[in-house]
Amino acid sequence: MLDILLDALIDTCKVFPFLLIIYILIELLEHKTTFAQNRKVLQGRLAPLVGSATGLVPQCGFSVMAAKLYDKSYIRTGTLLAVFLATSDEAFIILLSSGEAAAALAPLAAIKLVVAVAVGYIANFLLSGEKLASPTDEDMHAYSCGREHEGRKELDLYLFSPFLHALKISLYLLLINIIFGFIIAEIGEDKIAASLIGGPYLQPLITAAIGLIPNCASSVIITGAYINGGILFGSCVAGLCANAGLGLIVLFKNTQKLKRNILIVLFLYVVSVAVGLTTNSIMSLAGLIGG
Repeated sequence: MLDILLDALIDTCKVFPFLLIIYILIELLEHKTTFAQNRKVLQGRLAPLVGSATGLVPQCGFSVMAAKLYDKSYIRTGTLLAVFLATSDEAFIILLSSGEAAAALAPLAAIKLVVAVAVGYIANFLLSGEKLASPTDEDMHAYSCGREHEGRKELDLYLFSPFLHALKISLYLLLINIIFGFIIAEIGEDKIAASLIGGPYLQPLITAAIGLIPNCASSVIITGAYINGGILFGSCVAGLCANAGLGLIVLFKNTQKLKRNILIVLFLYVVSVAVGLTTNSIMSLAGLIGG
């Protein structure tokens, strides 16, 4: 038992410095990012592409920003879906600092980008009759990012806040590492690899549902499970495509459009499951995973 706890702690401590550096860099990016300069792009033909690209940026709160803009009819449904499908919360950061599993980052980002752009453009084409409002400069500045930076000291903004964030995610990872450590010790790696908790055609249904949970813990659980060999790559893709983060909470604050919001979530889930199943099927046919 002590060995499992110690191994989990060591593995987590190795990741922490990378998380801290990445979060500091992201805070710098957030402070310089504004959508006031891109108002025409957000409502133009490039909107799904721009939304997908910005959604890939971890921890910039773009899903929150997109949900706010959508609720005021400043962006189209396809653009919102593009941002939601591209968003992965903490996943990219964890993969980037995970060692060998970092190799999955490029294909994961590529799949999410392609899916997000395709769905965004198709949805905007099918819903071409949507009427858009004209945002003011004040509105666009207010939605430049998911969190406010004004009035905060630089030491708090660029060091203390990233440190606490990195510590929080590290604690999540420590818990996941401990759980998987005990599972591997009790069941054995061979049996886990053989069963893989549901197989390639059930896992995406489960991981996509977990991904819909609007909390950073869901992306940590999904990514941690993949890194530890608990789920397949396609299942990880399904979970992270559905992982729109806090944007879903913002969306459901508008109770007057509950039916619309439920349909968006259901569509997000169906697309995510379909992408996960397709990915697992292709990998199975290629002999990369067991059928």
